Amino acid sequence: MTRLSPIARHEPPPLIALVGPTGVGKTEVSMGIARTLQVEIVSCDSRLLYRGMDIGTAKPTEQQRQAVTHHLIDVTDPGHAWSLAVYCREALRAIDEIQARGRLPLLVGGTGQYFAALLEGWLPPMGPPDQLLREELQRFAEANGPVPLWDRLRDVDALTAARIDPRNVRRVIRALEIYHTTGIVPSEQRLRAPPPFSMLRIGLTMARQELYGRIDRRLDQMIEHGFVDEVRRLLAAGVAAESPAMSAIGYRELAACLRGEMSLEVSLRSIRRASRRFVRRQGNWFKLDNPQIHWFVAQSGVDRAIAETIRIWLGQQRSREGSG
Repeated sequence: MTRLSPIARHEPPPLIALVGPTGVGKTEVSMGIARTLQVEIVSCDSRLLYRGMDIGTAKPTEQQRQAVTHHLIDVTDPGHAWSLAVYCREALRAIDEIQARGRLPLLVGGTGQYFAALLEGWLPPMGPPDQLLREELQRFAEANGPVPLWDRLRDVDALTAARIDPRNVRRVIRALEIYHTTGIVPSEQRLRAPPPFSMLRIGLTMARQELYGRIDRRLDQMIEHGFVDEVRRLLAAGVAAESPAMSAIGYRELAACLRGEMSLEVSLRSIRRASRRFVRRQGNWFKLDNPQIHWFVAQSGVDRAIAETIRIWLGQQRSREGSG
């Protein structure tokens, strides 16, 4: 197994990012890479943070997590949402600790905003949480619809509003919360700093229709493995169906099914449609024509091909360091 050679402290240490749409097989490929390189995996998935949300998020199994050290999985309860700023702080801390051990951090997931924040050096605003304000804004959205709430954000910060889908009530509320708690609009707070690492971005892709079929089969397996019961347990534990954690695809749809608002068949159709929309949105974050991403087709042996690409890149990094 390849181990990292020491790299001088004045050079940014290496980081590998494995990106791609949901269901493409990133977890399996990351485990294959780990068989060759001494990596520790840092999750870049906004739903793997939550305890008790295992089946519907396709969380790495206990066996996989015992075989390879994973970070930022099961770190909070579904009722306690993490902001982008908190995620970035904890991810950077994990990456720094992995690099200090002479191992290679492998950032894996499909949450595009998290990847962009880390790899582009965003400094997200750290406005303190205001639960009362959040609840007031949530009630306003429920009474008036999401667009009037988004209009309130546009009135104070048109730049931030333009980046947020009006239907994404959670993000609109967070942007308004930042403004009201700090007195500064989010667009003026979002600064950038050079990220503290050198990076190689690897992308995993497959034909869209093949991916849709894979996602459909995975959903069927989730149902067989107890996805409905998982949602039932979360609701029984007091996790609100409207909470940010439950916005993960499948959870609110199955919660509606359990409340008798729709049949399981209708819920599954809704989940499949939502999954396809999500794949298209991920395509906006991870573009196939992005020259910074080295794309690989998800197929047998791709983990070995990616590991070899990583080894070559690490060798180039060391060569540049030696000639510097």
